[in-house]
Amino acid sequence: MENNIYSFRALEFSGKERSLEDFAGKVVLIVNTASGCYFRKQFKTLEQLYAQFKDQGLEILAFPSNDFNNQEPRTGLNLETYCKIKERVTFPVFKRIHVKGDYVHPLYKFLSSKELNGVMDSTPRWNFHKYLVNRKGNVVDFYYTFTSPMSNRIQARIKELLAEE
Repeated sequence: MENNIYSFRALEFSGKERSLEDFAGKVVLIVNTASGCYFRKQFKTLEQLYAQFKDQGLEILAFPSNDFNNQEPRTGLNLETYCKIKERVTFPVFKRIHVKGDYVHPLYKFLSSKELNGVMDSTPRWNFHKYLVNRKGNVVDFYYTFTSPMSNRIQARIKELLAEE
């Protein structure tokens, strides 16, 4: 079993497969998103967080998913346009995947299998569930949907991880 995120790959909107090893040495926040979700306003706070820390080594990776009440009906160019034009995100957004269930993407199977904070099950329970990964690719924390990306809790943890070598 893998012990970090670097052995996984994901599809970009172009159809090109991208290795998460491309993000080695960065602090990474992985988020499952949905354009029809009430919490979609977190796209803006994710972008704020990204603007604040990207030059220090933060990367945000968004994985749209339609696993919760069909809140991500968009696919392909429609979804890419929504994220880049409507939400104005500049961090990487990948093609729509499953984050739970029988067809769960291997990355999310791995993320969900991690015991973090003494909690056995870190499986996303809704859209905008967040996983924080250190510079070595190890999952170190996760945050439920209702935790804002700009919360003091997330920012403090990111600062701490960015300071580590």
